[in-house]
Amino acid sequence: METDYTELDDKMPGDRSMMNVLYGMHTVAPFTLWSLAVVALILNYIRRSSEPDAIYSSHHNYMISTFWWTVLWLAVSAPLWIVTALTLGFVPLGPLAAFIVGLWYIYRCIRGWLRFNENRPPY
Repeated sequence: METDYTELDDKMPGDRSMMNVLYGMHTVAPFTLWSLAVVALILNYIRRSSEPDAIYSSHHNYMISTFWWTVLWLAVSAPLWIVTALTLGFVPLGPLAAFIVGLWYIYRCIRGWLRFNENRPPY
């Protein structure tokens, strides 16, 4: 099934800008101790609830699910910080796991952002 791009012409430039701002906030969030991710997540929920466009809605869902999967993976890997503390940092499993999760998060954000700018769904 192909996307009907004529429907995208009805979008206001502000809608597109807002989506780019949200992707930007999510992308730099790991460098802000995830504070921008929380703000962007709230805006994703607000914007998604009134979004009639399927592509825009799917990108909101994509960002929301990326955030919650990241929280899950950070929680699951949290006990590895105990290993790091017990070995006095000689086995840095906690920081390594957090770094990998952060890279995955940034990858998902950039991938979704690129697909959004191609007017394609995130998946």
